[in-house]
Amino acid sequence: MTTLNGLPCEAVKRLLIVLLLLSLAAAMPARAATAIQEVKTSSGIKAWLVEDYAVPIITISFAFRGGSTQDPSDKEGVTNLMSGLFDEGAGDLESNAFQQRLDDAGAEMRFDARRDAVYGFMRVLANQKDDAFALLRLAIEQPRFDQAAMDRVRAQIVSGITAKEKDPETAAQIAWMKAIYGDHPYSRPYEGTEQSLAAITPSDLKALHTRLFTRGNLAIAVAGAIDAGALKRDLDQIFSGLPAEPSLVPVAETAPKLGQEIRIQYDLPQDRLRLAYPGISRKDPQFFAAYMMNHILGGGAFTSRLWTEVREKRGLAYGIGSRLENNDHASALVIATRTRPDRAAETLSLILAEVSRMAEEGIGEEELEAAKKNVIGGYAIDNLNSSRAIADTLIAIQMQDQGIDYIERQKQLIQAVTVEDVRSAARRLLSADPAVMIVGPPLESRKG
Repeated sequence: MTTLNGLPCEAVKRLLIVLLLLSLAAAMPARAATAIQEVKTSSGIKAWLVEDYAVPIITISFAFRGGSTQDPSDKEGVTNLMSGLFDEGAGDLESNAFQQRLDDAGAEMRFDARRDAVYGFMRVLANQKDDAFALLRLAIEQPRFDQAAMDRVRAQIVSGITAKEKDPETAAQIAWMKAIYGDHPYSRPYEGTEQSLAAITPSDLKALHTRLFTRGNLAIAVAGAIDAGALKRDLDQIFSGLPAEPSLVPVAETAPKLGQEIRIQYDLPQDRLRLAYPGISRKDPQFFAAYMMNHILGGGAFTSRLWTEVREKRGLAYGIGSRLENNDHASALVIATRTRPDRAAETLSLILAEVSRMAEEGIGEEELEAAKKNVIGGYAIDNLNSSRAIADTLIAIQMQDQGIDYIERQKQLIQAVTVEDVRSAARRLLSADPAVMIVGPPLESRKG
């Protein structure tokens, strides 16, 4: 086969298509306001649409609730394996033929398995959407799961698992999830193991696909050069052939197991520190107070208290941050950093002191107002700066069961947060004894 710099020409062609789509998407400016339409087709399929004709691109993002939490305990990794096979043949097209047709349509298509859902994505030039959407329909409705393709993709996944077995970050992540989530499905490695992957058959993939890929657990968002009328027809073409309702295994609600210390000893130049505190549901009335509290504590890059105290004043770490993690069945507030082994105990003590100060003293008016401006002002830049970003943001909002007015409504909810609201959220979340993980050489005695 003819090659260019060692790459097959078909791979080069696909790379050029992706680069073209990315360059066109990058030309779209961030927008302060985004008009979102709800589109409903004759077969009852719903989607959110943002029309934008600045560049001739259409981006469609979608998600099927169900993710790796649906993996049987003896076949971990089956959802992730399935997600890698949708462009490996569908309908009467085997793998090579399908990928050739995808290249000819000038389309970029991806699938991604996560804990709570399987996500899909397609980006295509508007004048080639019909061919691309026909292929997307085949991939979603009639994936082949051929043995040869399955064996090849499985071997790639196993190779990645094997390569990461001695990686401290991977070992730490596995240990962390096991420690804080116990036997819950969230503790499982979403990629599976070499043993669990070996047990998976094409029949397992087909059964999982039938259970997950249905209209009843589907969310769709579209951004770009398409109007509502055309989109209705396309959505029916792509999705109407799917079964009506999913058959999902119930997943229990859980919370991180706090008050424990997880030590993983490695000969590393830095200690990795991670702490978990109670989280908060996005539907909780205190969510935005907690969100603003976290932004001030460690979520705001270069402006947070942890950044100032740990990085700026003492130079104990190159970076430090905190985040609110919100899964469908568990939430947590997580703080993470890296530091020199001989300063790790000092760093950990400083983090704990800052958390305690936030819980006991709260924040001031000026601090809160600055945080509000930062969060509200940065939203469009972070979430609405391309057709892909818009579509992904709209999918995230739908998966969180928020309304179509959420982008505008969240500004009001943030503006309504008071200093006392933040203090109350801080006392609620930060008064607990956290789970702490230390990866690297043993800590020296804690200072402070």
